[in-house]
Amino acid sequence: MKPFREAVTSWYQNRFGVSVSPDTEVISLMGSKDGVHHLPEAFVNPGEYVLAPSPGYPVYRTGALFSEALVHEMPLSAEHNFLPVFDDIPAEIRKKSKLMWMNYPNNPTSAIAPLSFYQEAVEFARENDIIIVSDNAYSEITYDGYIAPSYLEADGAKEVGIEMHSLSKTYNMTGYRIGMAVGNPDVIRGLGIVKTNVDSGVYNPVQYAAIAALTGSQDCVRKACDIYQERRDALVSGLKEIGFEIESPKATFYVWLLVDDCMAFAQRMLDEVGIVVTPGLGFGDFGEGYVRFSLTRSVERIREAVERMQQAGIGG
Repeated sequence: MKPFREAVTSWYQNRFGVSVSPDTEVISLMGSKDGVHHLPEAFVNPGEYVLAPSPGYPVYRTGALFSEALVHEMPLSAEHNFLPVFDDIPAEIRKKSKLMWMNYPNNPTSAIAPLSFYQEAVEFARENDIIIVSDNAYSEITYDGYIAPSYLEADGAKEVGIEMHSLSKTYNMTGYRIGMAVGNPDVIRGLGIVKTNVDSGVYNPVQYAAIAALTGSQDCVRKACDIYQERRDALVSGLKEIGFEIESPKATFYVWLLVDDCMAFAQRMLDEVGIVVTPGLGFGDFGEGYVRFSLTRSVERIREAVERMQQAGIGG
């Protein structure tokens, strides 16, 4: 619906100072996962590469594999603040790469990226003729005064890529399945061609609900962040008290914890204290040694979880 695309245009202008055309540079998605899966079908041929962060959202890899593409995992390490090092990507891989995924604020590491990183990514994409896709689903879930930038704020960003956003996280609309892709008109058009042959668009009443969310008061977003921040503080302080070394994340509703063996730690948490954490290997080979906590339970339950860990002798 054009009113939805216009609402997206206004939101991007108000939030990031980024101007996009509602007619050629915006498309609705059934959540950003929809776009993640379909983009390789639009632009990547069998045998070509998709560059995907590791650890990273698993659909970056599986979407490529469904398109018979190859996947090159870009390691995200604490040494480099969980940002990929473009110079480490082999030259022969760069030549065969068509698409690169970025996701900041990051799932699962909670890492954030400065605008200078996006500028570096634009230059890398230009040099290697690669489409950048920024998955910015967590841009509004931030703490301690931090404001996440948009990839599209970088000079020349629209020339080489697009950004996706999801209302699932920002407005608690997960089950509604509504999001958007914004940016380079050729990439938006290619994505639209695939989607036209796969689905019939987002249910109109859901688009109207999204318009209300994007154009209405943003107090609900700030209240949600306050809730998540209280939960973050409870979990991080609790983990520190039982001996873990961890810093408070500036964004997302995840906490990424360094452990000795992610599978063994997750198994022990489940068996001994009845707590589910996600082992880092589920997000790629370079997720080993970490587990992800989600801040989706109350402060009381989080404190209870830490108490159970302490009683079971689980600590740093």
